[in-house]
Amino acid sequence: MPSTEIQSAFRSAGGPARVPHAAACRHCSQPMRSSELCSEGADQFCCAGCRIVFGMLQDHQLGRYYDYRAGDGSLAPRALATGRDYAEFDDPAFVELYARSNGSERTLELLLEGVHCAACVWLVEKLPELCPGVTRCRLDYAQRLAYVSWNEPPPSIKTESVVSPAAIARTLDRLGYPPHPHREGARAQVQRSESRDLLMRLAVAGACAGNSMLFALALYSGAFADMQPTHVRYFRVLSALVALPSVTWSARVFYRGALAALRARRPHMDLPLSLGIVLAGVWGASNVLRDQGEIYFDSLTMLVFVLLAARYVQLRQQARAERNLGSVHALTPRSARQLDAADVARVVPAESVSRGARVEVLAGDTFPVDGRVASGESSVDLSWLTGESLPELLRPGSAVFAGTTNLGARVVVVAEQSGAETRAARLWQDVERASLRRAPIARLADKVAGVFLIGVLILSALAFLLWLPAGVGVALETAIALLIVTCPCGLSLATPLAVSAALGQAARAGWLIKGGAFLEALARPALIVFDKTGTLTEGRLSLVRWLGDDGLKPHVKALELGSSHPIARALVAALADESPVLATRVEQRLGYGVEGLILGQRVSVGSVGSVSSPLPPWAQAALAELATDGLSPVLVAVDGNVRAVLGLGDRVRAEAAQTLSRLRDQGQRLALLSGDRQAVVDHLVRQLERASGRVGLFESASGDMSPEAKLAWVEQARGRVGNVFMVGDGVNDAAALAAASVGIAVQGGAEASLDAAHVFATRAGVSSLLDLIIGARRAHGVIVRNLAFSLVYNLLAAGLTLAGAISPLWAAVIMPLSSLTVVAHSYRATSFGRSA
Repeated sequence: MPSTEIQSAFRSAGGPARVPHAAACRHCSQPMRSSELCSEGADQFCCAGCRIVFGMLQDHQLGRYYDYRAGDGSLAPRALATGRDYAEFDDPAFVELYARSNGSERTLELLLEGVHCAACVWLVEKLPELCPGVTRCRLDYAQRLAYVSWNEPPPSIKTESVVSPAAIARTLDRLGYPPHPHREGARAQVQRSESRDLLMRLAVAGACAGNSMLFALALYSGAFADMQPTHVRYFRVLSALVALPSVTWSARVFYRGALAALRARRPHMDLPLSLGIVLAGVWGASNVLRDQGEIYFDSLTMLVFVLLAARYVQLRQQARAERNLGSVHALTPRSARQLDAADVARVVPAESVSRGARVEVLAGDTFPVDGRVASGESSVDLSWLTGESLPELLRPGSAVFAGTTNLGARVVVVAEQSGAETRAARLWQDVERASLRRAPIARLADKVAGVFLIGVLILSALAFLLWLPAGVGVALETAIALLIVTCPCGLSLATPLAVSAALGQAARAGWLIKGGAFLEALARPALIVFDKTGTLTEGRLSLVRWLGDDGLKPHVKALELGSSHPIARALVAALADESPVLATRVEQRLGYGVEGLILGQRVSVGSVGSVSSPLPPWAQAALAELATDGLSPVLVAVDGNVRAVLGLGDRVRAEAAQTLSRLRDQGQRLALLSGDRQAVVDHLVRQLERASGRVGLFESASGDMSPEAKLAWVEQARGRVGNVFMVGDGVNDAAALAAASVGIAVQGGAEASLDAAHVFATRAGVSSLLDLIIGARRAHGVIVRNLAFSLVYNLLAAGLTLAGAISPLWAAVIMPLSSLTVVAHSYRATSFGRSA
C-alpha cells in the first residue's frame, strides 16, 4: 500500500493525523534510528510486519485499534501478529476438508493460540464486529476451539465483499490468537509451543531473580558495613541490568493479558500486575540514575518468577484437564469389504462406501456402515449403542449400525450411510456439541476479582493524589507500594491452588477430575442420573436363576463350550465348577440356540422358540416368574421335553442400594435411564427399593432409551434443575455425559465414555460416589477460606499503605505472606481421602 494511501486511510479511520515523532513507527510508535527507516515521507514503519498490519487494519475498517493508544500516540504496543497471510485457508480443498456447510452458511473450526482468560473469550467472540462477513463466532475456552460462521453466496454471485477463511485467520492472528485448523494433533502441537515459550521465559526470570537477589544481599550487607558509595552505585546498576530481561521479556505474558483486558474493557488480574511491574521497574531505574531512593529489582524479579511459575503450572494442568475427545474411528472400522458385481470383496476406506453399495461383514467383525441386511442371518451385539446386554437376531431386512459387532455368521449389508453420516458419527457430533453448549460455571473468585481489581486501581490513584502534596516521589512510591502489597497473587491463587491440591487428593483416592469447574459443580446439590448397565449392575450377562433339573448342568456346559455367543460365555462362566460330559453332533441353530447328542439323548439349549412341544405347567410358571423379574429365559430340553428353565440377566452390584440411599440422605435427587427394556428397569428399581428399604428411590426410571433420547433427557433436566450429574460407562452414554453439568464415567466403561466424561472413577461401581461429592464440598470450603483470608489481608494492607505505614520495600517483603498462607492452607487441608 503506498504511503499516501495509508496516510489517508489512517486519518479516515480515526487515527492521529500527525506523526507522533519524526523517527517513530506509525503503527507501534517505537523509536527508530535513521538506518531503520523503510519508507519515505511522513509514514514511517520500523519493519515490514508493522507496515502490513497497519494496512490490514485499514482494509478491514479496524482503525479503532488506535483508540487504545495513548493520547499522544506514544508507547503503543507492538503488533502480536505473526505476519502469515494464511493463503492456504482459501484453498478449495482446505475449505472442503475443514469447513462444514449448512445451506448458504459455512462454519470453520479453528484451534487458537494464546487463549488464557475470559477477556480472550470476549475479544474473540467480537469477531463479527471486527471482520465484516462473519455471522457468528463462538469460543470454547476449555478446548480453545473457535467456531466461526460466515455466509457463502451462490456460485452465480461474484462479489469481493465476501469474507474468506484466510481473512478470518488473519484477523484472529492480528488480535494475538494465531489460528490452526482443527485436526488430529494440532492441539498438542500448540500446547507444546506455548509450554516451551513459557518455560523459556520462566528460566530467564529465574536466572534474573537469583542474580538480583545476590546483588540485593550485597547491598543489604553493605548498608551495615559502610560500603563505599562507588560500590553501592555499582551493585545498583548491576541490579537494574540483570532485572531488565525479566521485566521486559519474561513479563511480556502479563502485558499481553493487560492489553487484552483493555481491549475487552474488563478487569483482569494481569492489569494491576503489569502496572505494578512497569511502575516499580521505571521508578527503580529512575532511582538508580538519580543515585537515591530504594530499588526493588530483587523483589520485582522474584515476583515475575513466581507468577510465571504459577502460570506454567496452570498451563500444564489445563493441558491435562482438556477433554481429549476421540474420533469416530475409535467406534467404527476404517475399512470395509465392498462387493463388486461379481461378488468379489475388495477392501476400501469405510468413508468411501456410497449409498446402495454392498458390504460383506464376516463373523466377529464390526459393521463399518449403517444399512440393512441383504442376505445372511446372524446376531448383533448392540450393547455400545443401546446398553442392552442381550444380542439381537439379524435377518434380511434388519437394520444395522456402524460400530456394532456381527456375532454369528457372514452377512451382506446394503449401505445407507457411511463416514460422517453414520449414527455413530452423528452421536459423536452430539458429544462435541453438548460439550460446547455446556455453560461455564461462574466461580466465586472471578466475581470477587473484578470488583477487587477495580478497587485496587482506584485506591492506587487515590493514594497518589493524597500523597502528592508531600512530593511526586513520595506519592508515586505510595501508589507503587499499594499496587505491590495488594498484588492479587493470593486472590488469584486461592482457587487454583485449592483446586490443584483437591484434584491431586481426588486422584489418589481414585477419582480423576478434569477441572476445577467440575469440582465446584460437584459441591452443589444435583439431580444424579444413573445408567443401568455396568453402573448399578455388573455390566455383563450372567446366570441368575436355575429352575429345574440340576443334573443337566454338565450337559449345558458341554454344548456351550465351543460357542463365542454372549449367552454361551455366561453359561460356561457360571458352570465353571462342573465337569462337562462328551457331546457329539453339536449344531448351532441361529436364533434358536445349540443342540447335540449326549449319552444317546438329544439335548438342546436355546430360546422358547427352540422347543416345539407344549410347555409343562411348571415351565410356564417359571417363564412368568422370570418375566416378572426382568430376566431373559433359556430352556434346556432333553428329547424335546423341557427339563430346566434358566434366567439370565445383569446382576445388581452389591453396594448399589446402600450408596443410593445415602445419596438421598445427603439431599441428592436420583433418576435412572437405560437402553434395556422397561420391564428390566422396573425390576431393577424394585430390587434396589427392597434392598435399601426406601420407597420412591428414583424420581424417574425410564427404559428403552436411545443415546439421542438420553442426551435430550439430560439437556431438558438441566433446563429444569440446573445442576445435573450423569453416571455411566457406555458409548451410548457419551453424549449425555458431555451434556451434563458433570459427567462421571465408572471404571470398565468404553473409551468413548471416558473421553466424554468430566470425572473418571478408577474403581468400578458407584460405592465411592458419595465420597466424591463430600470431598468436593470440603474442597469448596477450602476455596472460600482462601478467598476470605486473601480479601482480609488485602484490605488491611491497603489501609496501612494509604496511611503511609508501608513503603514499597516493606510492601515487597509483606506481599508474599498472602500467597504463602494460601499455599500452606491449600496443601495442608484434606478434602479427599477421609471417611465420608
